[in-house]
Amino acid sequence: MIKLKSKREIDLMHKAGQLLANCHKEIAKQIKPGVTTFEINSFVDKYLSEHGATPEQKGYKGYEYATCASINDEICHGFPRHTPLKNGDIVTIDMVVNLNGALADSAWSYPVGEVSEETAKLLQVTEESLNRAIEKAVIGNRLGDIGHAIQSYVEGEGFSVVRDFTGHGIGETIHESPTILHYGEPNKGLRIKEGMVFTIEPMVNIGSWESKMDDNGWTARTIDGKLSAQYEHTIAITKEGPIILTKQ
Repeated sequence: MIKLKSKREIDLMHKAGQLLANCHKEIAKQIKPGVTTFEINSFVDKYLSEHGATPEQKGYKGYEYATCASINDEICHGFPRHTPLKNGDIVTIDMVVNLNGALADSAWSYPVGEVSEETAKLLQVTEESLNRAIEKAVIGNRLGDIGHAIQSYVEGEGFSVVRDFTGHGIGETIHESPTILHYGEPNKGLRIKEGMVFTIEPMVNIGSWESKMDDNGWTARTIDGKLSAQYEHTIAITKEGPIILTKQ
């Protein structure tokens, strides 16, 4: 069942989203060769604590960290580690913030030092696909319009869209209905209604869209070892249009 949110609930989630966005702005200043994702994770844990919030995914189904930190061919749910980032890498930092019981979720991909033209294009196309999807997240459209906006643009640029992981509703818990596919056909799927709050989080690969799981049971990576990027926002559906709760 989809839980429509009141203006009060959306306002509280917006506050959580702005804290999350500010945290990402601080992370952006720290991403460089030689830094470890474990150091970034420790920073996030401390930053949220200092601002009266907690990392919601820490402890979720046994997950141990404040962030997911996915490097290069890792699509999502990478574990923070002590291995230094290298020039030319990309890293996606994903987190869910709980501020006084209100949740917000956002992932962002960062270039490490100087990256190749192909890598830079991957990052640009992935972020733009998110922007195009948000434009379709308006009352009266269907969820298929969101997926189609992403897939048609990404594939037109020569990349592929991951099928195995999706966006999701969010509210009292991290994952609620509806499921938000990042591919699909226009004018298909559930009708978008006022009060819906969900994430859109396209994961885009240079090569095949297919994924495989690491032995840790969490981390997904590209089946061909090629790079993957992800950008994610939490958005609320209102009469005035979509509000990006995690806008940086």
